[in-house]
Amino acid sequence: MIPVEILLEKGATYRKLDPGEVIFHEGTHASYYYQIVSGRVRWCNLLDDGREVLHKVVEPGDIFGELPLFDGEPYASSAIADTPAVLLRLRADTFHEILKENSAIHFAFSKSMVSDLRFKFMLTDIISRNCPEDIITQLIQYLNQEKKLICQECNRLMLTRQQLANMTGLRVETIIRAIKNMEKEERLSIVKGKVFVPADGI
Repeated sequence: MIPVEILLEKGATYRKLDPGEVIFHEGTHASYYYQIVSGRVRWCNLLDDGREVLHKVVEPGDIFGELPLFDGEPYASSAIADTPAVLLRLRADTFHEILKENSAIHFAFSKSMVSDLRFKFMLTDIISRNCPEDIITQLIQYLNQEKKLICQECNRLMLTRQQLANMTGLRVETIIRAIKNMEKEERLSIVKGKVFVPADGI
């Protein structure tokens, strides 16, 4: 989102993360801007029973946890390293300086937040249809269109069945059953437990 050279020039520092390491907790104050260099991070709410509500999985070049930097409120969700990851971290006040100095970057953040909002509207719409196969199809079509969480070289879906369940609110057993049905219908393929989608769309 922000060129790395600008972040480093403004004093950003690298932070290495292990899988499962928490970057920030829901309800805490935001002191930094975060941008991923490598790896993946889950942006989710953690429920009392141990389940997750998955809002987004962010990849290299993506940002997360930016909402409190705009409204001053606490984090609405937690961020957890999904894989080994490296982040760039910049103080919140310096982040605001960058936005004031560069209107193009500020506009890019507005566009990013609108994109996230559209994704939430889309997800709410497809979940209301109550058909697991349709929900998975629409979600994969969206990810394919946005070139996110689907390997651009081999077309492997980069979400686990549990993460699909956490994102859609369906039970993981329902996700597994729906994916098997879709494989029988030749709408996707499963190889060694990994889900692959057709290059020309699902």
